[in-house]
Amino acid sequence: MSFTAILLWLLQGISVTMAVTALSALVVFPFALVFGVLEYRLRGFPRLLLTIFIDFWRSSSVIILLFFFFYVGPAFDIFLSAYAVGALVIGCNIGAYGSQALRAALESIGPGQREAGSALGLSRNRVLFLIELPQALRKVIPIAGNEIIEIVKTSANVSLIGLADVTFKAKEVMQATHQPAEIYSALLGVYIAICLPMALAIHALVRRGQRQRA
Repeated sequence: MSFTAILLWLLQGISVTMAVTALSALVVFPFALVFGVLEYRLRGFPRLLLTIFIDFWRSSSVIILLFFFFYVGPAFDIFLSAYAVGALVIGCNIGAYGSQALRAALESIGPGQREAGSALGLSRNRVLFLIELPQALRKVIPIAGNEIIEIVKTSANVSLIGLADVTFKAKEVMQATHQPAEIYSALLGVYIAICLPMALAIHALVRRGQRQRA
């Protein structure tokens, strides 16, 4: 089988890869925003519980979680589609890392910002959302871009629960032709073609932001 034919075969799964990426992103960014802010604001036992929840998603294997929710879930009357399981697991796993980046960015803002807001008569929550959060979000733009790339790469795992993404198509053609060099070279090329433009766009966005602040 020619390299071109293999590449065309793999590209049949590109729509699934991009769909899983988009659905996962819909989980990643709300997860990171909500739980990053909550962990920054909460104190005591509530914060401990939240930290344990976030660390569960950070410390668990994506592959094991995919298998658990897809194959074990029905035993507990939890029936989720492969797309839903992929988006949930990938989104919460990567979103947990994003929440820690946002929390750290919020904590890096000096107390003078809060004091200035209070001096203007703003409540603590208004200081958070009007002063601290906008600054923190600018700091995590590069990380947010990296997370989009990470979603694309991690989406390869959904082939394990039957979604016919690019990696699934590579396994199919491997079983039919047994041409590992050509197949996995083509697979690598597909992921580079998706992720490299994203990485370049992120660098351009970061440089533009730096020039504007300068």
